[in-house]
Amino acid sequence: MGRLTEILTSAQQRAKKAQLPYEGALTPVEAAEVLQLAPGSRLIDVRSRAELDLVGKIPGAVEVEWMTYPGWHPNPHFLTQLKQQVDPEALALFICRNGQRSHRAAEAATLNGYRDCYNVLEGFEGDLDKQSHQRGSLGGWKKSGLPWSQS
Repeated sequence: MGRLTEILTSAQQRAKKAQLPYEGALTPVEAAEVLQLAPGSRLIDVRSRAELDLVGKIPGAVEVEWMTYPGWHPNPHFLTQLKQQVDPEALALFICRNGQRSHRAAEAATLNGYRDCYNVLEGFEGDLDKQSHQRGSLGGWKKSGLPWSQS
C-alpha cells in the first residue's frame, strides 16, 4: 500500500466512524501530504475574503467563500464558483478557519456530484483557546507549520 492510499484510507475510516456525509476527514499534515502526493488534488479554502486578507492565505489554494463578510450570509454562488475552478473528478480537500464551514462545503459538494471530498479537520487556525480567547495555538494548518502567507 502506498503512502497516499494509507492516508486516504485512514481519512475514510475517520469519516465512516463519525458518520460524515463525505469521503473522508484529514488532519492538516495529512492534507498537505495528499496535495504533494496527488498532483491533481485541490485544496479549496472556503473562508471569507476578509479572513484570507487579514489572517493569511495558503499558497495554491482555490478560494471560494462559503459565507460572505460582512453579515456572514451563505454564498449563493458557491457551487457555481466551485465548478468553475475545480473539476468534479478531482480529489477535493476543503478547509476553513476551524473545520466547521469546510464540513458543510464538503457535504454540499458531495451532494452535487463531487465524489472525492475531504474535510481538513482543525482548519487553518484550529479551535478557540478558552483561556486566551484566540485561535492558532490549538491545532490547525498554521500551528502545524504548513505553508501560508500573510496578505
